[in-house]
Amino acid sequence: MATGAAPPGLRSRPVLILLAVFMLFLLAGGSRHPNHKLKLNSWGKTKKLNNFKGPIKTVVVLVMENRSFDHILGWLRATRPDIDGLTGKESNPISTSDPKSPHVFVSDDAAYVASDPGHSFQDIREQIFGRSDEVSSNSAPMNGFVQNAWRHGSGMTQTVMSGFRPEESLPSYAALAEEFAVFDRWFASVPTSTQPNRMYVHSATSHGAQSNVRKDLIQGFPQKTIFESIDEQDADDLDFGIYYQNIPAVLFFKNLRKLKYVSKFHSYKLTFKEHAKLGKLPNYSVIEQHYFDLDASPANDDHPSHDVALGQKLVKEVYETLRSSPQWNETALLITYDEHGGFYDHVPTPVSDVPNPDGIVGPEPFFFNFNRLGVRVPTLLISPWIDKRTVIHEPKGPTVSSQFEHSSVPATVKRLFNLEANYLTRRDAWAGSFDSYFNLRKTPRTDCPVTLPEVGKSLRPLQGAKEDAELSEFQVELIQLASQLNGDHVLNTYPDIGKTMTVAEANRYAEDAVARFLEAGKIALAAGANRSAIITMKPSLTTRTHRNSLDSS
Repeated sequence: MATGAAPPGLRSRPVLILLAVFMLFLLAGGSRHPNHKLKLNSWGKTKKLNNFKGPIKTVVVLVMENRSFDHILGWLRATRPDIDGLTGKESNPISTSDPKSPHVFVSDDAAYVASDPGHSFQDIREQIFGRSDEVSSNSAPMNGFVQNAWRHGSGMTQTVMSGFRPEESLPSYAALAEEFAVFDRWFASVPTSTQPNRMYVHSATSHGAQSNVRKDLIQGFPQKTIFESIDEQDADDLDFGIYYQNIPAVLFFKNLRKLKYVSKFHSYKLTFKEHAKLGKLPNYSVIEQHYFDLDASPANDDHPSHDVALGQKLVKEVYETLRSSPQWNETALLITYDEHGGFYDHVPTPVSDVPNPDGIVGPEPFFFNFNRLGVRVPTLLISPWIDKRTVIHEPKGPTVSSQFEHSSVPATVKRLFNLEANYLTRRDAWAGSFDSYFNLRKTPRTDCPVTLPEVGKSLRPLQGAKEDAELSEFQVELIQLASQLNGDHVLNTYPDIGKTMTVAEANRYAEDAVARFLEAGKIALAAGANRSAIITMKPSLTTRTHRNSLDSS
């Protein structure tokens, strides 16, 4: 049959009459979704096309780990005075309570960071306010970084005050900042560690989490995400996907464990470049890094003690892949960091007029009301619709107190994709959106670089990856997630499952858990299981315990 020809059944008069009646129904009644456009394909089947607002149809999000703006991009100010960065005069006292305390000044000699500065809720409170006890203040002096680092170990005081020279050590960022846009007032969503902040990127809330509670990690967080808002749009040309390298942290969201979302998870190594080359990247594409540091596959997430040179190579690879894709002219790439990781930043974090997203208050002993933001983090916006050397400062609304923070991602995606779903929480309804920056040009740029500069030698000393090292707090959380995917959370060995593994063992365990989880989901789908069911696995290990002991722990 020739392309575009109707199948034989459509040539009969009765079928044509039915088709005409059907078309009249569509014209009279419209679509169930007013933001859809209806189109018939060559077989007479109606396709529901999304009504995008503006030129961007593909948003790619890459969230790196644990670095502050001043630590990564602060020294750009040396050649870019329009960026709110470092002058060299910034400092912190060793003791905030001693007026005569020596000060440690910022430096531009950051290199490989072997230690992991403090970044718990208590640590960050001390870094922002200069004291770790309860604070009620309308200002954030940002004077407690050195004091906090001293308590963790005197050798860390200069480390947390040091920054990179981007043109020397971070060539991918230096080039992207020159070619596209830098946000110099983008903050972490909550003044605490990784997982709560990562959850804000996709759901505009941490559902009351201000740290990482084992029971919550097992059960999964129940809040609605931007992934579901996209799914609910029910458009044939609107989709999302997650490209993971060993374990997708978005599976902390319970609803993403549903059978119907199994097909949304893709191996970054095997599929990202291929999908981009074919122009088949999902509209909302999330890239997750390699979180475990191995000689054969080093970590590239920038989390100390991982080598930032490897993070630069990942950024270079992602950019060049997108730049060569047929989707490039309708693509935006956002690169940000989950939180500052204990490194100094001089810009005061907003501590007032920040809305609690959902009315949930954090647990004892702090009972945090989620009404102030975290520390400023590096954020870049890349698209052919962005002019060179753009600097984005504070947003212009939607309220006078609105800021750019991780909830700006779902806020912007909602607007770009014209999603019918309500805002996820009060936080993304409040956060600044950046969709307007794609409307400042009439046509996309044609001079965007095809490649980025080569990344130089590793910043890590010669000993290589620490495969036998103990896990970081973040990695332990990922193993707890993996144990849930595997069904091993019901074992009596569970409480120590991440604490007793080396990095190499944890990587194997996580990758096996994800593979087992996704394969089981595909088998269940093929067998006709309920697509809305959440995948629950039987243990991959052996020694079981009673459910009551788990609930009481």
